Amino acid sequence: MAFGVLAIQGDVREHLEALRRTGVEAGTVRTPEEVAAVRGLVIPGGESTTIGKLAARYGLMEPIRRLVREGRPLMGTCAGMIVMANTIGAAANDQPALGVMDIAVERNAFGRQLDSFEVDLEVKGIEGGPVRAVFIRAPVMSAVEDGVEVLATHEGRIVAARQGSMLALAFHPELTDDSRLHDYFVKMG
Repeated sequence: MAFGVLAIQGDVREHLEALRRTGVEAGTVRTPEEVAAVRGLVIPGGESTTIGKLAARYGLMEPIRRLVREGRPLMGTCAGMIVMANTIGAAANDQPALGVMDIAVERNAFGRQLDSFEVDLEVKGIEGGPVRAVFIRAPVMSAVEDGVEVLATHEGRIVAARQGSMLALAFHPELTDDSRLHDYFVKMG
């Protein structure tokens, strides 16, 4: 399998379709062995505490950290971005996180489900005009450390960044027909 989508909770099918539109093979990942076999991995949006707890329960945390150490690409969207962060503001004491990306995040920074919105964003490194970004109970990056490149902001808040082979997005590119961000991710590997 070339690329995988962590399939324990969240919008898995949409990411699989977006990856396949880039021309790569993509499949679901649920076991440590499947993490070890992929060229790159997407942690989808969903509910960050649930994703973290299930990843810990199924023994996926260390294999995903190893993937990052080996320089294979890792993309997190919305809740996936939260799980990747070193620091999670207002996190529950029992929220497991990978802690692989040098960012601090604030959950639900744009409000509740009712406050969800779409906007066109200029994203550094993405050619062909703005990217349609779907924000659903979206987090933001409240801080980034040296070595983290900010790729996009919305209303002065950081919503996309890259650190080495990791790509973190506060929004859901998989919920549009535009696969440019998935293509960017695929080419990171």
